[in-house]
Amino acid sequence: MVDLHAIIGFEGIGINAWMVWILPFVGAALIPVIAKVGNHARNYAAVGFALASALSAATLLPVALDGGQIHSQINWIPILNIHAGTLADSLSIIMTNIVAWISFLIFIYSLGYMHGDKNLTRYWFFMLFFIGSMQLIVLSDNLLMVFFGWEGVGLASFALISFWYHDKKRDFVGTPGHYAGGIQMWASPSHAGLKAFLMTKAGDIMMLSGMFLIFGYAGTFGFTELLQDQSWATEMAKNNLLVPAAVLIFGGAIGKSAQFPLNEWLLEAMTGPTPVSALIHAATMVKAGVFLVARIGPLFFAVSALNSSQFFEVIAWVGAITAFLLATQALVNPEIKKVLAYSTGSQIGLMMMGLGIAGLSSSFVDGYTSGFFHLMSHAMFKASLFMGAGAVLHAVGSRFMTDMGGLMGKMKKTFLFMMMAGLSLAAAPFITSGFWSKDAILASVLESGYQYSWVLFAIAVMVSFMTAFYTFRMLGMTFFGNKSKFIQQNEGSHHVHEVSAVMWVPFAILAVASIAVGLIGFTFEHQLHEMFTSYLAGTFGIHSELSEGHEVPTESGSGFLGLEELNPVAVTASIGAFALGAILGGLVYMKRIIDPEIVSRSIISRAVWKFFFNRWYLNTALYWGAVVGPLAIYRIIWRYFESTIIDGINPGLQGSMTYFSKVIKAGQTGIAQTYLFVFAAGLMIIIMLLFL
Repeated sequence: MVDLHAIIGFEGIGINAWMVWILPFVGAALIPVIAKVGNHARNYAAVGFALASALSAATLLPVALDGGQIHSQINWIPILNIHAGTLADSLSIIMTNIVAWISFLIFIYSLGYMHGDKNLTRYWFFMLFFIGSMQLIVLSDNLLMVFFGWEGVGLASFALISFWYHDKKRDFVGTPGHYAGGIQMWASPSHAGLKAFLMTKAGDIMMLSGMFLIFGYAGTFGFTELLQDQSWATEMAKNNLLVPAAVLIFGGAIGKSAQFPLNEWLLEAMTGPTPVSALIHAATMVKAGVFLVARIGPLFFAVSALNSSQFFEVIAWVGAITAFLLATQALVNPEIKKVLAYSTGSQIGLMMMGLGIAGLSSSFVDGYTSGFFHLMSHAMFKASLFMGAGAVLHAVGSRFMTDMGGLMGKMKKTFLFMMMAGLSLAAAPFITSGFWSKDAILASVLESGYQYSWVLFAIAVMVSFMTAFYTFRMLGMTFFGNKSKFIQQNEGSHHVHEVSAVMWVPFAILAVASIAVGLIGFTFEHQLHEMFTSYLAGTFGIHSELSEGHEVPTESGSGFLGLEELNPVAVTASIGAFALGAILGGLVYMKRIIDPEIVSRSIISRAVWKFFFNRWYLNTALYWGAVVGPLAIYRIIWRYFESTIIDGINPGLQGSMTYFSKVIKAGQTGIAQTYLFVFAAGLMIIIMLLFL
């Protein structure tokens, strides 16, 4: 086993870990300069920097495969004994390669999708800035550096969501004229960007609070330092602050990964260009929260002086609620990118459920592996689906699936690869990566021994069914049936055709990869499980009794990941959910045997559809509670306090001073005898007062 954890500064392979996140920042800084040379030079330079970062990440893979790690540090803030460093271990090396290579493919896709846009210098700057920030999150060895990257991806996300800030109606999301509870349910790019910025900042504040709580007790932000000296955890546990600090840090993950109750920003973030949706809102930034939990989860499990199950329960239940909540909304939405956005939040919820159940299980590695495996799987097929959706938008000129239909014949490649990625999202049995990763979550929940595991399992199965249904609904409405009236009316001026190779090849690679991993999923899952078993045992000592209620067997979790056999209940439930959802979705939206309008024939089903379509009125509650309500209170304060009292006091005070000045002025006669008389009278009054 390779054990590379004594590298100081920029030495040996440690340089590569630094270059993964430094190169994109360098590229972002140089893009405006290179743009002066020419547009082609600028575009290819941006792709080149993304490739250079990806190659640097790839050089780290042998370290992860050998079970080693790279910990490279330099002095940063000496007065506080804070170092800047990179920590490249099994977890971060896998993640950094996912980010790097998917980003590279999306950059290539952008060459076609963004061709001709006049603001490409700004686009490439923020895309590279985003990659650097995301890789900084992944490779940082301390919470403070993570937070710098955290804020960087937030800034880039804001800039790219509102990229088309001129707010032309074609760039809106939502159905114009759709109101729920008096709140408009469509958004412009500038509005959506601001909403994302503010909502994620709510999570960031919680994260920052948790970080400084820990720093106050530990005197360090470093992950390895926190693990080496665990006295801070004991002290925090005595003061009942350990779990609150962990939950506060998780609040940052809730914001960035769009989990309940901070999930509403992701749904309107689709105002950004489709490559942005594929990169930031499918494959990378929204996964930052999942990665953060994967980074700190074992730490809190290992150092917890008392039972930390409350922290993991919060993670599991937040994930379960989000997964169910957003899956129901994806069932009814008419916009292709918003369906994928709902799906992203829902699938991240399942990842959180897996990571949460890890800390509630007798075998931490089972849930941990399942949650991270689903992150890997989802990053591939969801980025592919978003890019495929972008190809459809590019060809049709509308974001609404009701304006599509019958595209299978005109866009055969796009259909084929979106179908492959869609099957992985729907978890088609045995041939897709999505099946194996989702089945792993179901199995880990069932085998956890958690008191309410059956509730979480039931939620996960329902989410799996809904996922299969809305996936086939999306594919059916887009590619099957007859051409929509929108396409027919625009055929003369807008010919629907397949996109160029520079666009379809990147999402084809990811779609094929999701199937390829699925075909070897049994073996792939086993290898990932073994890697994380070694990682958790070697780094955190999670293989024996750590504290009361925390016991993880030294063996690799019997009955899990096919070491002996698959969990039959989990497999049956997964296959059943896929079959039921796929058949029902196929009959309604592909074969068109069942009319979807049947929903409107029942007052109950119509009410449920409206409830889901109005996003459970959570967006309405958000605006009334955080925007409309506070503004109304301010107006009342302004009208009755500022306008009446404050503005009333000012004229009264001014009038009093004016009257007083007139009185004083009246006494200024200019006659010396009058002044002497007043002086003498005043002197006599003072003498009399002294003798009283």
